Amino acid sequence: MRLLFKQRFFSWLDSYDIYDEMGNTVYTVEGKLAWGHCLHVLDGSGNHVGTVKERVLTFLPKFEMYMGEEYVGCIRKEFTFFTPRFDIDCNGWRIDGDFMEWDYAVRESCGALVATVSKQLLNWTDTYAIDVQNPADALGVLMLVLAIDAEKCSRSN
Repeated sequence: MRLLFKQRFFSWLDSYDIYDEMGNTVYTVEGKLAWGHCLHVLDGSGNHVGTVKERVLTFLPKFEMYMGEEYVGCIRKEFTFFTPRFDIDCNGWRIDGDFMEWDYAVRESCGALVATVSKQLLNWTDTYAIDVQNPADALGVLMLVLAIDAEKCSRSN
C-alpha cells in the first residue's frame, strides 16, 4: 500500500493530507494549538483515529502516540553523531534512516520490513511517499512519520 503524505501550503498549524495511489484522501492531519506539537489524525470520513503528542521538557525529543484515545507507545530521538536513530516502544518496530534524514525504513525487531519512507524532492511543502507492506500498519507508520517530521521541524526552528 502506498501513501502520499503532503503538508498543506497555507496553514498556521501543522496540517497534512494523506492520499492513496488513486489520489483519494485516506487521512487528514490537523495541528492543534498546544505547548509542543499536537497532531490529530482523522480518517477519510473525518473521524478521529489517532494523536501524536510531543512531550515537552525532555532532553531529547519524545512523542507519544495514541490510536483513538488508547496510548500505544512513544518514539524518542536517540543521541547519535551521523545517522538519525529513533527508539520506538510500540509494535516491536525500529527505524533506520540515512544521513540526510530523507529516507528511512521501519522494521520489525526480527528485521522484516514494515514500511519504507522517502522524501519527495522539488515540492513546495514536505512530501513523503510511504510504502507500507501490510495496510493494517498504515496508521501506525503514519504516526511515526508525523513524529519524525515534527522533530525535524522543531530542530530547524
